[in-house]
Amino acid sequence: MKPEDHNHSADELSRAVKLREARSRRWQEEGERPLWKNLSMIGALGWLIVTPTLLGVLLGRWLDGRFDTGVLFTGACIFLGISIGGWFAWHRISSE
Repeated sequence: MKPEDHNHSADELSRAVKLREARSRRWQEEGERPLWKNLSMIGALGWLIVTPTLLGVLLGRWLDGRFDTGVLFTGACIFLGISIGGWFAWHRISSE
């Protein structure tokens, strides 16, 4: 192990410890989030995933009807919609 690698891993560990301490302090100051806030987060995450998926279904069905391809575009657009919705949900959760 090179000395630079050791310093890099020590920096990461130090940053992780500081982040954990900051979260712990914030939790002690603010306390537990209210139930209504947790429920609203669940609802928002659901819509963040469902909306792009439904748009993917609509777009895929339209493309399949236009090009007479069966369900080729529908499947691809559903996958794309779920992927985009998952990214939106991940981004929303990580911003909290």
